Amino acid sequence: MIKNHNTRKLAVTPSHKRAMMRNMTTSLFLHEKVTTTVPRAKEVVRYAEKLITKAKAADLNAKKALHAEITDKEVVKKVFEVLVPRYKERNGGYTQIFKTGVRRGDAAEMAIVKLVI
Repeated sequence: MIKNHNTRKLAVTPSHKRAMMRNMTTSLFLHEKVTTTVPRAKEVVRYAEKLITKAKAADLNAKKALHAEITDKEVVKKVFEVLVPRYKERNGGYTQIFKTGVRRGDAAEMAIVKLVI
C-alpha cells in the first residue's frame, strides 16, 4: 500500500498538481521569483531544488531529464547557461521563501519564492 505522507495534496488531483508544479517551476526559473501561497511555495521549492540538482550534472541525461519536466526551451537554456554555473559550488539551498502576510480576499498566507543569488 502506497502512503504519501511526505507531500501536500494542495486540494487538487495528482495530474493537476504535477502540471502546477511544472508551471510554477518554469516561472521561477524564468523570472527568478514567484508569489504564491505558503504550502504551494514549500512544494515548489522541493520540486525546483531537485531539478537544479539534476541539471548540475550538465550532461545529456540531465538535459533530457530537464526537458521532460520543463517544456519551454528558453527556460531550459537559461538553467544550463545561467543557473547551473551559479550554483556549481553550492550543495543545495538554491531557493528562499519569504512570507509576505495574508491575501486580502481569503486570508491565505502568501509567500515569495526566490532563487538565491
